[in-house]
Amino acid sequence: MEELVEKLKRELIEELNLEEITPEDIDPEAPLFGEEGLGLDSIDALEIILILERNYGIKIANPSQGKEIFYSIRTLADYITANQ
Repeated sequence: MEELVEKLKRELIEELNLEEITPEDIDPEAPLFGEEGLGLDSIDALEIILILERNYGIKIANPSQGKEIFYSIRTLADYITANQ
């Protein structure tokens, strides 16, 4: 699980062009969206969906779960683990 968390951190930094952030800067429990954590937006959410589809072969079956799935790096890793 920790390997997946670290991989997700690197993928988000690369795909979302978070140039000033390193994997060590990202708390896996911190919110990805909003004022806290990384402060990502809806465009970033679309990029994360593409990462899930392209890199893990996972489609979000129920879009209403998106807020829970995309809450943090840890919740993304849990979702990937449960759905691969």
